Amino acid sequence: MKFTIVITTYNRLSVLKRAIDSALAQTVNCEVVVVDDCSRDGTDEYVRSLGDKVVYHRNSRNLGHAETVNAGVNLATGDWIKPLDDDDYLAPNCIEEISRVLASRPEAVICSCQAAQVDTNEVELRRTRQVGPGNAFYISQEDIHYGMLLELLPFGTPAQVAFRRDAFLSSGGWDSSLDTNCDDIDSWVKIAQFGDAIFINQCLAYRTIWPDSYNQKFSLEKRLATNIYIKEKIYPLVNQKHRAKIPSLGAIRDYVKLHWVMVAFKQGRIINGLEFAFPALFSPAAWKLLLGARLSKKKTDASKLSYHVIY
Repeated sequence: MKFTIVITTYNRLSVLKRAIDSALAQTVNCEVVVVDDCSRDGTDEYVRSLGDKVVYHRNSRNLGHAETVNAGVNLATGDWIKPLDDDDYLAPNCIEEISRVLASRPEAVICSCQAAQVDTNEVELRRTRQVGPGNAFYISQEDIHYGMLLELLPFGTPAQVAFRRDAFLSSGGWDSSLDTNCDDIDSWVKIAQFGDAIFINQCLAYRTIWPDSYNQKFSLEKRLATNIYIKEKIYPLVNQKHRAKIPSLGAIRDYVKLHWVMVAFKQGRIINGLEFAFPALFSPAAWKLLLGARLSKKKTDASKLSYHVIY
């Protein structure tokens, strides 16, 4: 099993150095690919100075994040890809631990671990929650989309995820039309059609939280619409064994609206919240889903999914 760490970057040389250092410091050998979306801050000169330690590619024009990820995966020679944004970084044993768990489940095509969220000074703010039982477990392919639909399986951001290169290519790669708004989650949904998923309850990556992060610049209306779009993509992929017990697509849409009502009210955007509320506010099924989603973040519900503990 060969891993390629694909680092995407654009005009952030100061943090890119940290990401590259973390990739080169892995306790097992792996390929490191840096894909530069036409930076103008000296990135080209710095990465080239590293010589054959990294594979460097500079886009011919600015393509955006999704297409830059796609370019990196196309260049990679590894069987497995660990994507990494330039402002995030890995624990030294990240690839070693992921590889060890993957060896026990060759049917897996995607893997997610815990990550620490840090501020710009690398001070840990919080960690993503533990999912499921044990230190590591797998979910069979037939259960993944059901778990994603009901938010029992949060794969997380690219800092947390690794995926098999052939499954990524078969899935069509990242969708640039999503404009960094759930393009990663959209990819996990597509990749999960091709095999099992592994979850590791160990912190193996670090994600930087910026005071004014890019995705926060999207309007609540756009984020709501994209959230519903992702649910609509997941819904027909739910395996037949779960079809009789999943809520209607209408109830799913209303549940998403209720979630964003809560977000809007929390941010003091009362008008937005009221716009999202109707008719979702009067859907018992949507309220049940909202309560279930909140409870699932506090405990593992083995009655809904089959968790196969690896160790």
